[in-house]
Amino acid sequence: MAATPKIDLSRIRNLGVIAHIDAGKTTTTEHLLYYSGATHRLGAVDSGNTTTDYDAEEQERGITIYSACIPFPWRDCTINLIDTPGHVDFTAEVERSLRVLDGAVVVFDAQKGVEAQSETVWRQADKYEVPRLVFVNKMDVVGAHFERCLESIQKRLAGNPVPINIPIGSGSVKDSAAPFGGIIDLLEMRALYFDPSDQGKTFRVEPIPEKLRPAAQKWREKLFDHLTENDEEDRLTSAYLEGREIPTDAIRAVVREQTLKRLIQPVLCGSGREHIGIQPLLDAATWYLPSPLDRPPVVGINPKKKDKEERRKTDPSEPFCGLVFKIVADVKGELYFVRVYSGVLKANSRPYNPGRECKEMVSKLYHTEADPRQRSEAPEAVAGDIVAVLGMKESITGDTLCDIQHPILLERIHFAEAVVSRSIEPESSADKDKLVSVLNVLRKEDPTFTWNTDKDTGQTLMNGMGMLHLEIKQHRMERDFRLKVRVGQPRVSYRETIRAPQTVVGECVKHAGQAGLFAKLHVAFEPYKGEEPIVVESRLPSDKLPPLFAAAAFQGVRGGLDSGELGFPVTNVKATILDAEMDEQFSNDTAFTAAGADAVHKAMRDNIVLLEPWMRLEVTVPEEFLGPVTSDLNARRAEINKLENREGVCTLETIVPLSRMFDYADKVRSLSQGRASSSMEPYKYRPAPDEVLRSLLHPDENY
Repeated sequence: MAATPKIDLSRIRNLGVIAHIDAGKTTTTEHLLYYSGATHRLGAVDSGNTTTDYDAEEQERGITIYSACIPFPWRDCTINLIDTPGHVDFTAEVERSLRVLDGAVVVFDAQKGVEAQSETVWRQADKYEVPRLVFVNKMDVVGAHFERCLESIQKRLAGNPVPINIPIGSGSVKDSAAPFGGIIDLLEMRALYFDPSDQGKTFRVEPIPEKLRPAAQKWREKLFDHLTENDEEDRLTSAYLEGREIPTDAIRAVVREQTLKRLIQPVLCGSGREHIGIQPLLDAATWYLPSPLDRPPVVGINPKKKDKEERRKTDPSEPFCGLVFKIVADVKGELYFVRVYSGVLKANSRPYNPGRECKEMVSKLYHTEADPRQRSEAPEAVAGDIVAVLGMKESITGDTLCDIQHPILLERIHFAEAVVSRSIEPESSADKDKLVSVLNVLRKEDPTFTWNTDKDTGQTLMNGMGMLHLEIKQHRMERDFRLKVRVGQPRVSYRETIRAPQTVVGECVKHAGQAGLFAKLHVAFEPYKGEEPIVVESRLPSDKLPPLFAAAAFQGVRGGLDSGELGFPVTNVKATILDAEMDEQFSNDTAFTAAGADAVHKAMRDNIVLLEPWMRLEVTVPEEFLGPVTSDLNARRAEINKLENREGVCTLETIVPLSRMFDYADKVRSLSQGRASSSMEPYKYRPAPDEVLRSLLHPDENY
């Protein structure tokens, strides 16, 4: 294999495209790929032939489900671009992408502005301190409003959007007296018009029309007001105040500096459908968004010295460190996507996984296209790169890989909890083992998808972020793994916790001659809030129990909390094993496992609080249908937090229990003659009404 050519890391851009569903992410991405020459045709979501939506399910539904990574050149840079889903059910794809990206392009609908999932992805970008650009898309639609979109970013997201280009007109030719026709570049003060005959691939540059010059000058002054506000080194302020000519490159340097510090978000506008404004967006990505060198060193801990902080710079000469951020399950094997933060990862090497204390085998490395099945082999990957790895077995999403001589453990990726469950069984009883195998593969691939067995009914339950999420998993089983299954009605994934601290004695005492059992455990349970939903600790002296019995006691408590009193996972509870009693003749590991489970049962029996998932719901509805929609929400126990009326279209922001929402999409369409739209995302778990708890504790009684 030929040696990998030396890579100029300053010319790499690892970027994500993030947005609310239907804001136009995938269409924007298609134009980025087409204009850069990475693809030779312009795909369309409606036609099901886009490059990044490679999966049959994505093409059929016209939505993005899986994040897709594709590299392409622009100017003198290589852009590794990830197109992410907008639907809330697939928020894990956004979470893990933003964890490893250096910059992001946030796409907004010019008519709708900030929407529910826009807030989620913006908060995720804030969490990982990702610098970003804003692209106001769909400037050609009826009701598009550039300034109003900026206002919503300021108010709802606490952003600082700073336009570097502005639209010429808005709306479509048939609906507007001044339709959207091009953009004005505020740095070079010129107008750009894009040629529809070649799908916007070429554009012409003209002077700004005379009637638009005052508005353009006003927006340019606003731009300089923002830039000079944080111009501590006086790179612009004096020259601007004195009226001197400022070179465009000097302005770009300040815009870049303030973007990287996340003081501003440069704003561009356009229309993917009308092929307007994409090339300036590509330019902005190379000029203003960070290279791997612009990001701070990655920070972790030394797993052998827990309190020692470790740092790794983006440098091939540093010890190797990388993060597994995505796994693609396939019947032929599993591809592990790794962001290399430092050093070099070579094919046929054995990096160390400090979280699992094992070495992994990296048999092959690949650079992938949008579809992970299309890939080119690489001998090595250097700091700043994103690659797919074949050959690993033990690692899961969020695991660190590193040089065994220089161990580092990076912070894991935290994902939202599943909120919906459905029972699932194979059509043929002969496929029971295959079902378990496939469920395990899908769980490894997707951290928000889990499965368990109901201890009362024996049913297998799959758990996910929403109905669509579970539907997609079912179809994958049937299509990719050739497994025919039956699924039950959806049900809410409740959680259990405790009302008050309890110290109990869990026991397993059975007298049956020579086969008796004996074990007692003193365990303290208390409400707890931390990163992990449950924590189990042992304060037993090392000589109190043999190691096998102590481990069994620990697993008994842990297992009891995993399944709960009602069969739901326990959350926000800490259990501490304080003391133990054993018998030389009758104690064994089975007895201590049972005693641990008994302790959980006693602590929760009359002390249980049932938590139900609440959702953040946003409904957009014409004013004439507001009354029926509001009445229906009140009947669903919704709490309406905000109501905005813009030109006869009302936006309701509410929180509502998920248990009342399974039929909502159809109902709200019926109430509004098909004119309302809604989007929903997880909010948090809250105590369920007493009657819900009683109905689960005593299912045979009527409440």
